[in-house]
Amino acid sequence: MLVYKVLTLAQAAEYERTGEAPLSPDDARDGYVHLSTRAQLLGTLERHFAAEPAIRVLAVEADLLGEALRWEESRKGEAFPHLYGRLRARDVAMGWVIARAHDGSFRLPADMPV
Repeated sequence: MLVYKVLTLAQAAEYERTGEAPLSPDDARDGYVHLSTRAQLLGTLERHFAAEPAIRVLAVEADLLGEALRWEESRKGEAFPHLYGRLRARDVAMGWVIARAHDGSFRLPADMPV
């Protein structure tokens, strides 16, 4: 199963430079890296990335994160994946840059696996 990390384009540039996803303000505050499943991604984008014209999404194989990945209740009582550690480039299977559609919404790529 894949889990996903969303980065702003500025965070994506830092990720490319350092090989490690920078902590978002929410990550730093909560003490873990916020991740989403494919089914949770659009809600995450609407809630936390509404002001962004484009974002970068990184896909990570959940099993490779081991015990550092925990499923914990979050918004609406739904279990979200949380990484208690840093997300490094070696953990990332694939990624996409996604710009807003003409109607202002984000649309996930058809080739983005579940």
